[in-house]
Amino acid sequence: MDNPVKHLLEFGPFRIDPKQRLLLRNEQPVALSPKAFDLLMVLIQSDGQILLKDDLMKTLWPDTFVEESNLGQHVFQLRKALGERPQDHTYIITVPGRGYRFAQKVRTVAEEEEKEGVEEQIVMASRSLARVVIEEKREKDLRLWAIMGVLILVALGGTALYWRSGRKSKLAEKDTIVLADFDNKTGDPIFDGTLRQGLSAQLAQSPFLNLLSDRNTVHILSLMGQPKDAQLKPELVREVCQRAQSTAVLDGSIAQIGGRYLLTLKAVACSTGELLAATEAEAADKSHVLDALGKIASQIRGKLGESLASVEKYDVPPRDVTTPSLEALRAYSLGARSLSANKAAESVSLYQQAISLDPNFAMAYSGLGINYFNLDETTQAEENVRKAYELRGHVSEREKLAIELIYYAIAVRNFEAARKSGELLWPMPSALPVSSGSSSLLPRR
Repeated sequence: MDNPVKHLLEFGPFRIDPKQRLLLRNEQPVALSPKAFDLLMVLIQSDGQILLKDDLMKTLWPDTFVEESNLGQHVFQLRKALGERPQDHTYIITVPGRGYRFAQKVRTVAEEEEKEGVEEQIVMASRSLARVVIEEKREKDLRLWAIMGVLILVALGGTALYWRSGRKSKLAEKDTIVLADFDNKTGDPIFDGTLRQGLSAQLAQSPFLNLLSDRNTVHILSLMGQPKDAQLKPELVREVCQRAQSTAVLDGSIAQIGGRYLLTLKAVACSTGELLAATEAEAADKSHVLDALGKIASQIRGKLGESLASVEKYDVPPRDVTTPSLEALRAYSLGARSLSANKAAESVSLYQQAISLDPNFAMAYSGLGINYFNLDETTQAEENVRKAYELRGHVSEREKLAIELIYYAIAVRNFEAARKSGELLWPMPSALPVSSGSSSLLPRR
């Protein structure tokens, strides 16, 4: 009987066997995950046409809600497998703001199968792909860690490990709390959004409190028909709290009395309006407002039931957790809110502004790196997460782990190291923030 004829696809030094799902370079198998192979097939069958990101995601994940960052990761993996250098785009061209197109002319060829040689190639490819499948599983696990890492970098909050102290706690193990925007009674716009961001950073150190992430807050606002960047005033944030089935709202305010500043913070049960705890602190002048913010954060943690030993152990001052510059923190908080609202270009500009105001602002570099990664600008992404990694000695332990996680995931591609950082950051995977019901915690752009 005659050997059957198989149809192969060729471009440059590469050959694709669609039936066996093999990618060969100069007759040697190239390790490629199944999803990246699917992406390659979709691209080469487009005949050089631009494929929109949304269309690609719907094609590759027809029954699953995923994020654009997932697509970006597989484009990155495919480019790496093809030997394409950053900014080279020999094979895959990024069309900013739209999608991708395949740059090579693809030829269809027919070749008589040589059974022995093909079987040998399949064995080699199978071994190679087996390793990739393992790596893909690690990538999927990592993606969850990385997504949660983004939540911390965006909100400086996220899920905390729960433990119970000897004192009576006003929060149960699975209770979450929601942060309102500070009521700024000073008239100075520098405090708008800035104090909430700083408070979130301080409370994120706590292994006791469980903050509702900004991503979930944005999702709930969308369900309510509110803008994603709506100001979280008490009446609005209380409804967010109820919809998220959270327990309490942290409601802060700042007022100016002569040259001094008074900061107050109240924890209010969102179902009943009951006052659970309250505290206040004064700052002698504007330059000491962040110090006062650190005080009320520590005090509210204790009044809600966290042990004194825990508060003292996990209590890095605001100047070290974020930045000593109010102006830089304001730019960062606006950038974080823009990132939550998927305004990438605006977020990039604001993070850059924060860095210009404080060149040692580690978390701003991480946020900028994540933005560039989502925009498929891998070189800039790696540069910024590496800078954040270099500056990680000036942040809290939780932020340090988040920075290391993103560094290993984006700059080094060491998924095992990223996974270990994630496990240290979130020792209890069951304690995840309320999700939107999708397979990812990040909304699609």
